Amino acid sequence: MTSLKAFLNSPIFFWALIALPSVGMINGALSGRDLESLLHPTGEFAARFMIIAMMLTPLRMMFPSARPIRWLLARRRYLGVAAFGYAALHTLYYVIDLGTLDAVMVDVVKLGIWTGWVAFLIFVPLVLTSNAASVRAMGPGWQTLQRLVYLAAIMTLLHWITIHNTFGGALAHFLPLAVLEAYRVWKVRSGRRGDERSERIA
Repeated sequence: MTSLKAFLNSPIFFWALIALPSVGMINGALSGRDLESLLHPTGEFAARFMIIAMMLTPLRMMFPSARPIRWLLARRRYLGVAAFGYAALHTLYYVIDLGTLDAVMVDVVKLGIWTGWVAFLIFVPLVLTSNAASVRAMGPGWQTLQRLVYLAAIMTLLHWITIHNTFGGALAHFLPLAVLEAYRVWKVRSGRRGDERSERIA
């Protein structure tokens, strides 16, 4: 039982869990499946892992004693790297499907395309600095850089809505994040107002 618990809490198990959806996507591409049909699932999982990682801080504020949230928080960097991995797969399939650099350049001026590229390019420095060494080396600048994930989320939302010309799927994924982030901002501001009142009373 102890060995099983240790395995379930190990990075290997978590990496296997978040990599599992990619098995069918990679196998489909290698077996000659139309790459265009793989663009949506790869992009969707990239967005999902990004959203889950971003939701954890407000969820912890809402449920400070919840063990599943604390468990996921300890593995949040893995979720961020997974989001980048699926985004990279999404981008790779898109470029291969278009076939030429000229086709990519012609496409990039479209709102639904350049927003996706911006989101992906933001992910690159975030994932490269997603390690303890970078946190130590960058100091407070590390958190400033990581806040760019909010811009990446906005770009991802615009990319999703524009590409599919519908709000349904995108809002179903992003609305819970928006609600939780609104709660986080309210909670932080309420705490600051409480501190200010305490200082005035003192």
